[in-house]
Amino acid sequence: MPLSQDERQEFLAQPHIAALAVAAGRDRGPLNVPIWYQYSPGAEVWVLTGPESEKMRYIRQTGRFSLMVQRLEPTVRYVSVEGPVTRITPMTEELHREMVARYLPPDKVDAYLRAAEAYGEQVVVSMRPEHWLSADLGDLTAL
Repeated sequence: MPLSQDERQEFLAQPHIAALAVAAGRDRGPLNVPIWYQYSPGAEVWVLTGPESEKMRYIRQTGRFSLMVQRLEPTVRYVSVEGPVTRITPMTEELHREMVARYLPPDKVDAYLRAAEAYGEQVVVSMRPEHWLSADLGDLTAL
């Protein structure tokens, strides 16, 4: 069953690991990588990446990307969004902390942020969800 607009937005707002996909050019499938993301219902989705990363190169070329998140329990449910990039801005300490705190326990955030300094410069890539796919397939273990 497809999810309602409210259900899909609430699901996407949860801290799942997303699969980011972006067209990788003619004669290639899309580049598809796991990534942390941030989303609030009704807002844009944003991700962090290196400004010279392969995914960033393809995002700049195409001007759009998609994210897909899923869970397997208690039911199989997924949400996929695709849309245009609305802006690319330098990452701030505040946004980096927000992203890390979304995924890690509070006592691990500062240590992660210190370790992440080795990753170098990062940018925030924002996307306006334009196309949505979603479903709740129920409890497949009960079949």
